[in-house]
Amino acid sequence: MRVLCLHGKGTSGTIFRSQTSSFRAHLSDEDIEFDWVDGPYPTGPAAGIDVFYGPPYFSFCDGNSLEAIRASYTWLSEYIAKNGPYDAALMFSQGCWLGSSALLLHQDETPDLPPPFKAAIFVCGGPSLFVLEELGFHVSAKALERDDDSRRALESQADSSAIQRQGADRWTGLSSLGAGVSVEELQKEITCPFRISIPTVHVYGSKDPRYASGVHLSGICDPEKRRDFDHGGGHEIPRTDFVSRTIAESIRWAIAQGTAKG
Repeated sequence: MRVLCLHGKGTSGTIFRSQTSSFRAHLSDEDIEFDWVDGPYPTGPAAGIDVFYGPPYFSFCDGNSLEAIRASYTWLSEYIAKNGPYDAALMFSQGCWLGSSALLLHQDETPDLPPPFKAAIFVCGGPSLFVLEELGFHVSAKALERDDDSRRALESQADSSAIQRQGADRWTGLSSLGAGVSVEELQKEITCPFRISIPTVHVYGSKDPRYASGVHLSGICDPEKRRDFDHGGGHEIPRTDFVSRTIAESIRWAIAQGTAKG
C-alpha cells in the first residue's frame, strides 16, 4: 500500500514524518510505503515550528487565491501522475486543504476518472472556502467569520513565545465562537451540492483554533464513509498511546475501505 503524505504550511515532508512517528509505530505490521513529499514553494517556518525543527520549510501554495489553489492542484495532479498511484493520502493542516481541494475539483470536473487517491486521512485541517464557493457550496457568514478568526488565533497560540510561556496550555481554541456549538451545528454551516465520496478519517482537536474548520471538512464528506476523532488537544498530533493507537486504527480502516473494491 502506498500513502501520499502532505505536510502543513511552513514545515516539510521530513518534519511531517517526525510528527507522525508515534502513531505510525502502531502500523509497523502493515506493508505501507509513505511518500513524504515537500511542497513546491520554499517559505518561512510555521508559527512556533522553528522551536522544534530547523529548515528548510515549504508550502503547497503561492498565495491565497483561487488561481493559486488551482496552480497547486495542477502541481499535485502532475506529481501523482508521475509518482503514483496512491491508495490513500495522509494530510496535516495545509495538506488537508490541498488534498480536499484536489478531491472536490476532480469530482466536479472529471467524475468519470478514478480519484487522486482511494482514501483520505485529514489531521487538523479544513477545506478551502474559495474552492467550496467556486463549486457551488453555500458557506455561511458564521463559517467565514470562524475561518478568519481562527487563522489569527492559530498564529497567536502557536507562536514560539506562547510555547515558551505556556507550553501545552497555550491551546485554548476558539471558545468565544465555538462555545456551545455542536459538531452537527458546525457541519450545517456549509451546504453541500455534493460530498467527497471516498472513505475519510477526520482527526481534530477541541483546543485547536482551527477545530471548526476540521469539523466543516468532515461535514462535506460522505457520512456513510467517514470516521471522526477528537484528540482533545491543539493544532498538533498528540503522542499519547491512546491517541496514537486510535489514529493508527482509523488509518487501517480507511485504507481497507478504500482498497476493498480494488
